[in-house]
Amino acid sequence: MPSTVLIVADHPLFRRGMAELLAMDPEIEVIGAAAHVAAAVELVRGRDPDMILLDLNLKTATGAAESGIDVLAAVKDEDPSRRVVMLTVSDAPDDLMHAIRAGADGYLLKDMQPEELRARVREALTGKTVICDALASRLAVPLREQAQDGARMGQRDLALLTDREQAVLRCIADGQSKKLIARTLSITEGTVKVHVKHLLKKLGFRSRVEAAVWATELGLRDSAAR
Repeated sequence: MPSTVLIVADHPLFRRGMAELLAMDPEIEVIGAAAHVAAAVELVRGRDPDMILLDLNLKTATGAAESGIDVLAAVKDEDPSRRVVMLTVSDAPDDLMHAIRAGADGYLLKDMQPEELRARVREALTGKTVICDALASRLAVPLREQAQDGARMGQRDLALLTDREQAVLRCIADGQSKKLIARTLSITEGTVKVHVKHLLKKLGFRSRVEAAVWATELGLRDSAAR
């Protein structure tokens, strides 16, 4: 069964182009598109896509500016395990950090080559975090500092998690996809999704990216999942 994607962008030609690009992959099905924050949130609730491709800059029907971060915040508040990948023209470090801290599971640029973009979307659908190579180095240091600060201040405690949730967290820190986590722990992908949702809520994270950095800071990355 193909993985489902919802596209949120305010330019009709871009939405159509992305839908046609993704339709070239038989493992991906675009199940809807939205131009505005309200419509996007409604579609997410109604269709529950496997992933949302979200533009950073949106506009209302009247032409007023909206932020894709509003969509991101709304869907993550309801279910932190929902996968949202930003797709934007902005390579500004502040926009990147804002999106990741708001819960984005990836950040891709619109000027990527079509074949590469489609490949990265497919990677994201397997549960991997996808960030443009040119931007990845800008993200590592501030996220690491944030994780260290949180650990020092005692804001998060590994003991809050069940043994199974800790095993899933170790897999996330190792960069494993949802499918690989399921195989590693001999559980279903649906069960993985539930565990991810619970551990993110317990630890106060909005994305797997933040959880992975935090777990790595605790030295969990090289631990064997059990």
